[in-house]
Amino acid sequence: MLGFGRSDKTRRDITVSLQADIIERLAMDLGITRAHILAHDLGDTVAQELLARQYDGSAKVEWLSCVFLNGGIFPEAHKPRRVQKLLASPIGPLLAQLISKRSYHNTMTGIFGPKYPPSDAFIDGTWALATGNNGKSMFPVLIRYMQERRDNRSRWIGPLEQPKIPLKLINGVLDPISGGHMAMRFRELVPNADITLLDDAGHYPHVEKPVAVIEAFEVFHQGLRTIID
Repeated sequence: MLGFGRSDKTRRDITVSLQADIIERLAMDLGITRAHILAHDLGDTVAQELLARQYDGSAKVEWLSCVFLNGGIFPEAHKPRRVQKLLASPIGPLLAQLISKRSYHNTMTGIFGPKYPPSDAFIDGTWALATGNNGKSMFPVLIRYMQERRDNRSRWIGPLEQPKIPLKLINGVLDPISGGHMAMRFRELVPNADITLLDDAGHYPHVEKPVAVIEAFEVFHQGLRTIID
């Protein structure tokens, strides 16, 4: 997505809607007209915008199902870390430049489950991708999604409360940002909620327990075959 990894990091008007536009355009360029979604973190919110477009009839792609991993699906249940709140504040641009690899490591360790801490390779790789090409300047830009979630709550939660396609949540319970408390909210608002709880995983269940995540994903999709076919 724009502003992440090796993508362009110069725009300052990046929104969730723009990220969704990019996903749709990529699918169209590849000739993909029907697809399933697997999303994590900010990707959850982008997925919600894609589902909202399908809900209101403006989607460019037919989405067949959606599996969410840990992310701020419901803004009222999202518990941002202090650094996230500060990045979203007026001092965000200054703070972003002061973030060090060491503080990044500490933040990441705090949102992983203690049984599966982030590896040195994970820290090195994600830090390089996040900060490369003047990436620090994007931190306060990208964090605006937290306010967008609040502003667009009705639009982005409506397709979950009255789903038109199968939905699932795979949740690392120990995530302090969007862990078990987010799964509880999902169960409260999504009819017949399909949830897999990973009790010893944190914010990155696909990194911490990849086998468990793919098994839950495959079981979900096996159950879809009769519905979609």
